[in-house]
Amino acid sequence: MGTTRQLGTVHAAALIVASMVGTGIFTTTGVLLSTLRSPPLVLVVWALAGVLALCGAAVYAELGAMMPRAGGEYVYLSRAFGPAIGFLSGWIALFVGFAAPTAAGALAFGRYLHAVIPWAPPQLAALALLAVLTAVHMTDVRFGASLQTTLAALVVALAVTFVVAALASGRGDWHRLTAGAAGAVAGGAAAGSTVTAGSIAVGLVYVSYAYSGWNGAGYLAGELRDPGRALPRALALGTGLVTALYLALNAVFLWSAPRSALVGQVEVANAAALALFGPRGAMLLSSLVALALAGFVSAMLMSGPRGTYAMAEDGLFFRALARTNARGAPMLAVGLQGALAIVAAATAAFDPILVYVGFTLTLTAAMAVIAAFVLRRREPRADRPHRALGWPLTGLSFLGLSGFMVALSIRERPAEATAGLLTVLTGAAAYRIWRRAIPRAQG
Repeated sequence: MGTTRQLGTVHAAALIVASMVGTGIFTTTGVLLSTLRSPPLVLVVWALAGVLALCGAAVYAELGAMMPRAGGEYVYLSRAFGPAIGFLSGWIALFVGFAAPTAAGALAFGRYLHAVIPWAPPQLAALALLAVLTAVHMTDVRFGASLQTTLAALVVALAVTFVVAALASGRGDWHRLTAGAAGAVAGGAAAGSTVTAGSIAVGLVYVSYAYSGWNGAGYLAGELRDPGRALPRALALGTGLVTALYLALNAVFLWSAPRSALVGQVEVANAAALALFGPRGAMLLSSLVALALAGFVSAMLMSGPRGTYAMAEDGLFFRALARTNARGAPMLAVGLQGALAIVAAATAAFDPILVYVGFTLTLTAAMAVIAAFVLRRREPRADRPHRALGWPLTGLSFLGLSGFMVALSIRERPAEATAGLLTVLTGAAAYRIWRRAIPRAQG
């Protein structure tokens, strides 16, 4: 039994919002300040990453409407470059794009929940969240989508409330967003460290992790009603909303406290809440972050397995993973991703490296955008219910920024870049083994 088209634009947009609003927005800015040392430059990097996501969303809207199947990049790259490249994207998505962030989000949820409910063991809370949400998404697509929409709406409402309450408190200082930028750079130079193009590129990679998930709706294209209209709308709505929310939240973070109090702080959102509202405010913010992380984990478990499902449907992975139940849920594919995340969270050996994840996923997304150029040239008459807005500028802009990030990240962070490239090579080896083993197993 295949997937059924029972989801609409709101469900897809909610999935994008929940896929994007995870740990990154609440943890990245303090790290950025330690390398960029300039609040205005931090905001510029967040804005550039938003432009990158919007350009990518514009291109993905065309690809998803053109190929309305579950699977995302796997589907696009398979059509443009063949099954081997498609398999690589699915391999990366399973381990780097979804299973690893799912575990990371659950562990972070446990930590934030512990801050609100001290008697709740963080790791046990993480495992319980993974088990419950895996069961939900294994059971019923419609119910899972409704839960996803509710969580996303609550996260957006609470984030907007936090921004409004922060501004209404009047306890921040607007000069912190603009003053001292030149001095900060000069001070860094005096200390023997300057802001370089490489540090900006690495900053973009960090922030791209927070923006990852803008392509989530593409994985559900096979389950959307009228995907030619619903998918482009969802991509534009979800990505645009999160970009605006990220800029507003970061402006409040930087406005709330002196730069010295935020530099290097992983939990920068808590530092901002403490400065504005005291311990009670920090606890309320922890509740918001825990809710956002629950939505993030749910989104990962809803969208990620669709790539595995598509690979199995095409015979490039275990056939059993392409099975769906009476309510359209790809049970075993969801179960596989949930199991991988549970193992990672249970062993406590998982420590997500933002540069590694951001670098690897940027490569995959760039290949998908290149696929759009290839298909435009090779299949000019193919049915395209939606064409990318701003083409080819949006595609070229995405590739230009992605190339800048990837090239300079290799120079600035060779270890993480090497790990990303090794992931790709491991996938290539797995594909060769699979192609040799499966015909014998099926024969």
